Amino acid sequence: MLIIRQLLNEGILISLGRVQTLLPGVALCVMVGGISWGVDRLEVALFGYAFLEAIVLAILIGIVLRTLWTPPRAFRPGIVFTAQFVLEVAIVLLGASLDLRTLQQLGFALLAAVFTTTAVTLGLGVVFGRLAGLTGNLAILIAVGNAICGNSAIAAVAPVVRAQRDEVASAISLTAVLGVLVVLTLPLLKVPAVLNDHQYGILAGMVVYAVPQVLAATIPVSDASGQVGALVKLIRVALLGPVVALVAFVRAGSPDGKQLRFSLRRYLPWFVLGFFFTSILRSAGLIPVELASSAKDLSRWLTIASMAALGLGVDVRAVRKSGPRVAVVVAGLLAMLVTLGIIIIRLFQL
Repeated sequence: MLIIRQLLNEGILISLGRVQTLLPGVALCVMVGGISWGVDRLEVALFGYAFLEAIVLAILIGIVLRTLWTPPRAFRPGIVFTAQFVLEVAIVLLGASLDLRTLQQLGFALLAAVFTTTAVTLGLGVVFGRLAGLTGNLAILIAVGNAICGNSAIAAVAPVVRAQRDEVASAISLTAVLGVLVVLTLPLLKVPAVLNDHQYGILAGMVVYAVPQVLAATIPVSDASGQVGALVKLIRVALLGPVVALVAFVRAGSPDGKQLRFSLRRYLPWFVLGFFFTSILRSAGLIPVELASSAKDLSRWLTIASMAALGLGVDVRAVRKSGPRVAVVVAGLLAMLVTLGIIIIRLFQL
């Protein structure tokens, strides 16, 4: 009994220590998120409409704060926790509000559209990069980052291609900053491109780099756009494992010369499975409408906090170190991807 009691006490102390480590960064993200929500409400009170919703404001305020002030080391664990785990929980909760039956008729066409844009982006990304004079590794990193899921894909492929640290830094810094620009500008294309909320969600899911950026680009437009955008984006995320395997096969090896072993847990994150699981439960009627509505509201609050963490992690000054050629390739590939996405939506009649 004494040993059990001692182990329990140590576990509690470890948990409390973990909470204390995370608290400063989490509190900062919650504060930025609260300010964003307050500005959102103020816009509605003054103008009857929020020109910039809380999710977008959280990113912008976070970026401004990060540019003017570098958070001390004590804040970093909580910021990373909010940007990753809190966002993952928000994604799983968002799935509880998505009825997959509404997308049933688009099943094959939607998958074909996602696979097509991913394959074309990978191929053209490498070609554009090489034509611009980038190294083969950097061209692959940029192509994979654009085609799959931004920084996560870059980090997964980097050891496979034996990328140098500066190549990884260049690819990640630019995709992070340009991803924020996409969040701010992509909604402006909805009207000129004549897209309804459903189609806009598909476009955002196919072209925006990272999961949080997809949520930030779609949820302010409508709940339907957010749900569809998240679904399409998570299908792209699920392609990370096969793409890493393909790159490893082409490069035939790993940094230490040993055969690479691919982990389902690594390349198919738990929140992807969680999103589809809760979506299936909702579609089967096992999650009541009231509970689904509460889950959606909680998901939105958690997303606002994670967007603040995303903004706090973006260092705009890092872009200057990446070089103009990298910037041109990333921007050009992004423009091509948006154009391709609109064409495919029309072609597949989504």
